[in-house]
Amino acid sequence: MGDFAVEMRDVVKEFPGAARGSDQVLAVDHVTLQIRDGEFFSLLGPSGCGKTTSLRMIAGFELPTGGEIYLHGKPVGRTPPFQRPVNTVFQNYALFPHMSIGANVAFGLQMKRVSKTDIEQRVKEALDMVRLPGYEKRRPRQMSGGQQQRVALARALVNRPEVLLLDEPLGALDLKLRKEMQLELKTLQREVGITFIYVTHDQEEALTMSDRIAVMDHGRVLQAGTSLDIYEAPNCRFVADFIGETNFISGTLVSVNGQEGEFQADGLKIIAMVEANVKPGMPATLAVRPERVRLTPTAPGDTPNAFVGEIVESIYIGTDTRFAVHLTPTVSVRVRRQNVEPIGMPALEGPTGVKVWVSWHPESARVLAS
Repeated sequence: MGDFAVEMRDVVKEFPGAARGSDQVLAVDHVTLQIRDGEFFSLLGPSGCGKTTSLRMIAGFELPTGGEIYLHGKPVGRTPPFQRPVNTVFQNYALFPHMSIGANVAFGLQMKRVSKTDIEQRVKEALDMVRLPGYEKRRPRQMSGGQQQRVALARALVNRPEVLLLDEPLGALDLKLRKEMQLELKTLQREVGITFIYVTHDQEEALTMSDRIAVMDHGRVLQAGTSLDIYEAPNCRFVADFIGETNFISGTLVSVNGQEGEFQADGLKIIAMVEANVKPGMPATLAVRPERVRLTPTAPGDTPNAFVGEIVESIYIGTDTRFAVHLTPTVSVRVRRQNVEPIGMPALEGPTGVKVWVSWHPESARVLAS
């Protein structure tokens, strides 16, 4: 248990219904999670999936209806927020506009009656940590959005928490600044070495920053794993659809041999990896990423999944070209091909109606429950 900074065991959170006498709203539905010490862990999902409620229960702002939360092995489900070794960074920064940056960062330490000498030293260290040395006397209005976000981080880090909770902290920034801050946050987390738990609905943000990700929907954790696990081996249709772009083909699982199975859809016989909850004879869905699908003028010899198709759409967007290809009257796939060949090389783009071979390797496709 000691290896986990945060552990949620069968945690439930219910809220009263909006109307008098209405049923309870189940915001978090029996969630069990283990977050390692020093890990950058993201809770990812659409609005209302339970990720922020989970974070607020870890912080102590909400109490669980059932289950227990542990911080470094100690149960804290009923411990008030100020007695937990955690700090939270919010999307709106919540800086005091009438106070200097130094006073903003020092505020929590003053509440704890830390000595003035220690406060000055720790504020300086915290501002150095977030790359804002010498900014103590400035006011929040004199700083950019990205700088204000760093001040909010410094204010949280100055308390030396064991766990830092971040609730969509980059949501108010423009796209370019968000990208910069994503890399800065990840670098900062590695430097300070404490556990970060990060809430976001942005798939790319989670993939970029996280050591591991938990994908949530309707209060439940559907899958937890590394970015590679979540993207390359989704365990259900929601995860495959929510993260990145995916082709879905409806059909039936015919047979299974080890981890591979034979899937059939409109006369196509496809070999793919099979999720454990899908059994032969069940209606199922095959998922394959557009960038894993190849287009070639002749039949490839390195995979059993090779089909003749017809290009019905071709869109050049600079870095890559995107195709829509019909395989049968009811089965189409989208294909994304990087433009790595020199300009002037023969290409498949041509007019629509071109016949091509469409293929992918068995390990690039997964059979999921419909």
